[in-house]
Amino acid sequence: MATMNQSDNYYRRGLGLKAEVKPVLAVEYGSALVEAMKASDHELKVGRLTFRMAKSLGFCYGVDRAVEYAYETCRKFPDRRIFLVGEIIHNPLVNRQLESMGVVFLYPDDAGNFDFAPVEQSDVVILPAFGVAIDAFERLRDIDCVLVDTTCGSVLHVWKRVESYARDGYTALIHGKYRHEETRATSSQVLKHDGGNFLVVRNMDEVELVCDFIRGTTDADSIRKAFAGKTSDGFDPDSHLARIGVANQTTMLATESLEIARVVGEAIRDRWGDAELQDRFRSFDTICSATQDRQDAVLDLMHREPDMMLVIGGYNSSNTTNLANICAERVRTYHIETDRSIDPARGTISHKQVSTGAVAEESDWLPREGELEIGLTAGASTPDSLIGRTMEQILLSLGENPERVLAEAISATAE
Repeated sequence: MATMNQSDNYYRRGLGLKAEVKPVLAVEYGSALVEAMKASDHELKVGRLTFRMAKSLGFCYGVDRAVEYAYETCRKFPDRRIFLVGEIIHNPLVNRQLESMGVVFLYPDDAGNFDFAPVEQSDVVILPAFGVAIDAFERLRDIDCVLVDTTCGSVLHVWKRVESYARDGYTALIHGKYRHEETRATSSQVLKHDGGNFLVVRNMDEVELVCDFIRGTTDADSIRKAFAGKTSDGFDPDSHLARIGVANQTTMLATESLEIARVVGEAIRDRWGDAELQDRFRSFDTICSATQDRQDAVLDLMHREPDMMLVIGGYNSSNTTNLANICAERVRTYHIETDRSIDPARGTISHKQVSTGAVAEESDWLPREGELEIGLTAGASTPDSLIGRTMEQILLSLGENPERVLAEAISATAE
């Protein structure tokens, strides 16, 4: 992707309307209950129920910025058609709100390709926080429409790392989900250099297969078969796995990414020895700080395990899913998408099962008697409004009055 500066038809540093949209965003995505809880050391006791909230959760800087730019775009170009490449973030509430504002979503086909035929020069196109692949960016530039680029700075950091690998003759081994928008965009960065190559690994099982090949205990055909569709075109294991640079989708589980780098480095050392390790292997921690902070905050909360954890965020959100995975290793965990996942009248909760990924409905999920401690966390694309409304649904499920609880919580923080 060519380096672009702010211009009449390319915006990367906002559109000068932050002051106008900030109050709107506060109303739509803020929560007085969450603010009161944060002011009370992230705990709130109501009768037999105690909420405990992770000290880092919800919107990160990159997401907050992307949503703000999208709102600024709608304010700046009220008379133009506005398109969005994919979803701005992985949160259904935010995406539904943008749709209600007239933003037209362009979704990719199964191969990750976008059809920009509907876009005209007079239109405005928003690029999401995940970024877009180089070919998509270049096709939009050729249309010469207005582009509002909300790509997260942490994602750009990974892009620079992957590009440097390709420039220096290293294959980018990317820990990520190969269908994820961010990973597609990141892997495309190797194409800036002739001969650039990438391979996407999802988990340690796939990494172990790569390491087996490096050590010579499996063949190239096994790699081609296992990673079909997950590599650059013309990928040749024999030559392209001789020099490797490790990177990752910014929202992956940090401990797993670091372990992947370690075992790949060991495999290269076993094959070629210490003398060649430096010339054949590179690795940098490219997990974004917000992802790391939210994972650390959950682990900190677990020092005193609650009775259950609620993890709030989109089912297609990678960082939210990883938070749920961390929690489920320790306590009963419910990954819910929105406050609507809880039905106080029926006493049910609809949640994504951590073990299977299937969405299931469960009855009588809240104990009827005894003290109850519920831990709360949320993915980086989850606004405070959803966290607050989820708390309200739990309160209603237990026969409490959310308005009274809020008034008392605000009064307590004012004392």
